[in-house]
Amino acid sequence: MTSAAFNTEITERDNALFGPWRRPAQMLHAQVYDSHASIHDDATAQKLGFQGGTIEGPTHFSQFAPLCEKIWGIAWFETGCLSAHYRNPAFEGEEVQANIATPKPGEKSCAIGMTKRDGTEILRGTASVGQDGTETALHQRLGELKPLADPVILGDLKVGMKTGRQTVKMDFDQNMGDLYPFSLREKLKVIAKPSAYYSGSDNPWGRPIIPFEMLSVLFQYRAREDRLPVRGPAVGLFADQEIRLLSGPIFVGESYTTEREVVALSGSRRTESMWVRTTVFAADGKPVATMLLNLASIKDSYANYQREHKQLYG
Repeated sequence: MTSAAFNTEITERDNALFGPWRRPAQMLHAQVYDSHASIHDDATAQKLGFQGGTIEGPTHFSQFAPLCEKIWGIAWFETGCLSAHYRNPAFEGEEVQANIATPKPGEKSCAIGMTKRDGTEILRGTASVGQDGTETALHQRLGELKPLADPVILGDLKVGMKTGRQTVKMDFDQNMGDLYPFSLREKLKVIAKPSAYYSGSDNPWGRPIIPFEMLSVLFQYRAREDRLPVRGPAVGLFADQEIRLLSGPIFVGESYTTEREVVALSGSRRTESMWVRTTVFAADGKPVATMLLNLASIKDSYANYQREHKQLYG
């Protein structure tokens, strides 16, 4: 026998399962990239029209883990997938609640959502297990994207560009660098939904596993070292994100390699977006996970945007 994965109060109503209300902790006040602060810094966020530093999107993924584990059991930790479109930011101190549609018997993909107390939608998407990736919210969203017109920040980027492979690892007391200036142990002290599976060997695999929300941290750990040709400095934010386990879980203290590929470019009135798929490989070279990330660069945060746009497009 092993410990239960979670001890979480889950309620059912309106054909959906709901977790408890939680206040996610902000751990990225000191995040730095390209020698400047990020959207998670209060002053930087306020300059761009936000009320303060935003909670990073994948922080919310921890609240879905107990719901998905209740539905699919151990399969969630081995072949689980969360695919989310971030709709509005949450800020430190605010309560948010995760929900998932009640599945039909044998159903392996369900709609998910998260809201604030006042009803503001934080994210929407899908959760699934054991699928081929074609049923996810972001797979559908990719198929509906309009091509990026008149790129400036992403003007030198092309779909199909790849980075070289990098080795990544996450130990309990390892500071995860400028992008994530904290350790796994520090995160586990404040994680929205703790689990014995994250910190010890009392689980089906006999060793601690990395929480779903920290997979993003691991996969992005060395992303700034092998740069894609993005102009800057510019402030970016996660607009869409999908993490999919192919042969999980991902273990604390184990080395993996990552490879990134640009799979789409899109934009809005305020942003230019690059969609990057990271593939994660185990020591034997087999893929064990993927992450699809829409990193949206805010046009107004790039000092040369208007001048370069005029030079490029008249």
